[in-house]
Amino acid sequence: MKRILTYSALIALALISSSCAKSRLEQMQLAKDIDIKCTPEVLEIVAGKIPATVSVTCPKGYFHPKATMDVQPVLVYEGGELEGRLLQYQGDKVKDNYKVVSSDGATITEKLVFPYKPGCEKARLELRSVIHFKDKDYPVDAIKVADGCLATYMLADLGGVYENKPDGYQPILYRTTEGRILYDVNSDKVNKEQFETNSMVNYKNSLDYLKEDERTTIKGTQIVAYASPEGGKEYNAKLSDKRADTAQKALDKVAADVEFTGTEVKSIGQDWDGFKEAVSKSNIEDKDLILRVLSMYSDPAVRESEIRNLSQIYSEINKKVFPELRRARLVTSTEWRNYNDEELLQLADEKGLDRFDEPSVLRLATLAETPESKETLYKYAISKFNSDTARYNLAMLYLDQGKTSLGGAYLSKIKEPDEEVLNATGVVAMRNDDYELAADCFEKAGAISKENETVMNIRKGDYAAAAKSAEGLTGDNAAIAMLLNGNVDGAAAALKGDGARTEYLRAIVAARRGQAAEARKRLEAASAADKALGDRAANDIEFATLAN
Repeated sequence: MKRILTYSALIALALISSSCAKSRLEQMQLAKDIDIKCTPEVLEIVAGKIPATVSVTCPKGYFHPKATMDVQPVLVYEGGELEGRLLQYQGDKVKDNYKVVSSDGATITEKLVFPYKPGCEKARLELRSVIHFKDKDYPVDAIKVADGCLATYMLADLGGVYENKPDGYQPILYRTTEGRILYDVNSDKVNKEQFETNSMVNYKNSLDYLKEDERTTIKGTQIVAYASPEGGKEYNAKLSDKRADTAQKALDKVAADVEFTGTEVKSIGQDWDGFKEAVSKSNIEDKDLILRVLSMYSDPAVRESEIRNLSQIYSEINKKVFPELRRARLVTSTEWRNYNDEELLQLADEKGLDRFDEPSVLRLATLAETPESKETLYKYAISKFNSDTARYNLAMLYLDQGKTSLGGAYLSKIKEPDEEVLNATGVVAMRNDDYELAADCFEKAGAISKENETVMNIRKGDYAAAAKSAEGLTGDNAAIAMLLNGNVDGAAAALKGDGARTEYLRAIVAARRGQAAEARKRLEAASAADKALGDRAANDIEFATLAN
């Protein structure tokens, strides 16, 4: 009889124990009294990912010491679901490698990251759990922990900011034509044969041609007279003045029927600058010694004396250098009206590209209607002129087309990168997620890269840095940086103009300020200008409160 009672007691104890276990498991299934928090409360897309930190606080007695639990975070959105990493937990008495949740109560914190997929802008994050106990599964109803997702960062122009270099094509070309008169030693007389030299004949022929050219306007002429640095400063100053007078009379003779807008007469006197240049270009054996004398003495008289002391050298100077310095120059300025765009295109069509200079080819590239035509013209300019401007602008064309690697290849061929090249190189690096190189390039490029620094920091998801780099800037990207960092007033101040995206951002500013009517007004303006923005607004959680 005693054995029977003992056996019955064991059965009763087992039933009680089973009932207790079932009660604990039912409590876990109901997920009662647990506290779940998600940071952020409204999910946000950051740098192409959706991060979330979920904290679950379990009360004492909640988690069964012999149970395990699988928790599957799932981001549910229109069009599909995204599963996060599986979270696995175990009670105090389970011998496994999962995270232990004490039956005395515990707070579990998990960091989750989901990849962005189109449609995630309207989503919810939920936890789907299954309890495992004695080879049986006990499903837990899905628990929603957050809504999302804010996609405001995607309004930024994340491709980077860069500009083409100007083509250098000038509507007016300023040119000069020049004739030279040489004088005998100590003379101001213009000898007859001077009018028959190549210099003066070419000068006269040039004037005759230019006065008949309908594209050319002859402007003023400058007469510049000199004396070689021999014979004393005062004497040479007077001699130079006299040569200026006779040169002016020579001009009147050569260009009797040419109208100038003005004539300027200059007398230089002793031409030490011309002397130095002539000696530097000469083949005089001891020219370095002469140049050293010029650098040692500034007084003209001392210079002349020291050079005369170099008797053998002085004789050579007297033959090869001084005669070319006893001169007057007649320099006529002209303005040539360049081809307008229509004329340039017509010439290119009729004559081909061979007759054009580099700026003209680059101008044709800016006028080209298709990317293929631009590409051809830039490659022609590279081939014919070794044009770095063409290399740069071709790289910008490729960046516009999303051909980042090809654009970077052409940028790398520019031997002396300036600020614009460094900025564009930084854009290439930024698109390739090489933020260290991008930051270095933007720093070297200076002020022109501030907006790209802002874009880079937005792409990285470093919104505090983005707001800092946007300080002092205006425009949509600067405003987005401020919004992402929580500075609504700064965003409002940065917005300029009335473009569709700008109006959309103003609607976000108004919504965050609780100004529903203003937000609706701005959204209407944005939607009217760009239907895609109107479609976006329907799923944009920035405007969730407007529906209430």
